Amino acid sequence: MRQSLELKLGQRLTMTPQLQQAIRLLQLSAIELQAEIQEALESNPLLENGDDIDRESDDTATAEAQESSDATNPADESTEERSESDLDSATDSEETVSQNEWDEHYDVAIAPKVSQGSGDGAYEFESYTSAPQTLRDHLYWQMRMTPFSDIDMTIAHALIDAIDDHGYISCSLDDIRESLTPDHEVELDEVEAVLHQIQNFDPIGVAARDVGECLTLQLRQLPEDTPARANALELVAKHLHLLGARDYTQLRRGMKISADDLQQAVTLIQALDPRPGNRIQPVQPSYVVPDVVLRKIKGLWHVELNANAFPRVGINPGYAGLLKRNGSGKDHKYLQDNLQEARWFIKSLQNRQDTLLKVAREIVKRQREFFELGDEAMKPMVLHDIAEALGMHESTISRVTTQKYMLTPRGIFELKYFFSSHVNTADGGTRSATAIRSLIKKFIDKETPTKPISDSKIAQLLEDQGINVARRTIAKYREHMNIPPSNQRKSLG
Repeated sequence: MRQSLELKLGQRLTMTPQLQQAIRLLQLSAIELQAEIQEALESNPLLENGDDIDRESDDTATAEAQESSDATNPADESTEERSESDLDSATDSEETVSQNEWDEHYDVAIAPKVSQGSGDGAYEFESYTSAPQTLRDHLYWQMRMTPFSDIDMTIAHALIDAIDDHGYISCSLDDIRESLTPDHEVELDEVEAVLHQIQNFDPIGVAARDVGECLTLQLRQLPEDTPARANALELVAKHLHLLGARDYTQLRRGMKISADDLQQAVTLIQALDPRPGNRIQPVQPSYVVPDVVLRKIKGLWHVELNANAFPRVGINPGYAGLLKRNGSGKDHKYLQDNLQEARWFIKSLQNRQDTLLKVAREIVKRQREFFELGDEAMKPMVLHDIAEALGMHESTISRVTTQKYMLTPRGIFELKYFFSSHVNTADGGTRSATAIRSLIKKFIDKETPTKPISDSKIAQLLEDQGINVARRTIAKYREHMNIPPSNQRKSLG
């Protein structure tokens, strides 16, 4: 084999740590970014909250002004006060010398201050509340308050363990009985007796085996003189499948009641809760912090960053002052490395904010009619349109629009909301999918409740406006808006 030397020229993209950090910060939401900034403040001593830096500067200026005022307007003091003042001055002088000598040899940590509320002395008491109670915890508490025997208590434990988050028994009573058989000889009627006890627990309707039983339990808790109670009980016991299909004609024939009586029974059933367990189950709140704010000032739309969503970050002046001294060793190297990381972090934050603001302004520029007129005026727009206009890559636009929100006079929207595919119209133009969904919702809102329009009819109405959309596309858009089909939207009137 012959050996030789060969020279090649080429280019390749290297993902430096700085570039990786910038990309990671770009795709974080506002809440995630706040957590990332807080973590950086705690790990890097060279970083400090910008508000704290301004506050320290103001305090220093105030102190200097006070000292100057005291020098020009000395107050009359008694001999005893002067003696105490001289003593304090001497002590302060000694402490100053000692402190200066200490600072020359040791580092003094300046920890960033963390605000604990919106105002002075205000605390977020929500962070100190206890853990939310689950449905099983709520049922266990009621079980312990009920005078069960030992065997009934064991059965009750097994039954409550089998209840799902919606409040329904997730397995058959035979399975529950068999799970108890190795330790206890339990009959099926014993399990049913304990089940009936648990079905009297709060929330009403819990521990039901199906929807019909759940609704029946809630209806039985109503006073006997409640209007339409008897008809509602018969309906959920014998004709629930017809109610689900909204076949009101067969319901009137099977129950032999008038349309008004049937309407009262249906109204009463609709007031019930088919998922009683959801009222107890803790719901994790989903917070949305707008990244940009859109305002209309003197007829023009202005986009600006939400200052409250992004904490200000700066360089700690105390450590920065130490680095100005000529030094060497591990401590000096440690401060230099952290200073460089702090500068990269601040630069990455600034690049993120600049990119976000550019993309938001371009979106507003292209979707101005939406903010003026509403969803029906939404124009078709894809990521490539914004990327081409700003000279960026589509992946960058995708990152900067994911989980980023804009506060507008029409509400809060994710930046992704303004992107939608297009549908060709009869005149050769295009309409966005968002505008078509808005038209579909408008048609359904205006329909007669007793005669809802079908997907085919909606397609015909859109065709009359020059928009050619297939029936299956209408169904897809309708399901996207959580609108049921026409047979499920039908009502008695």
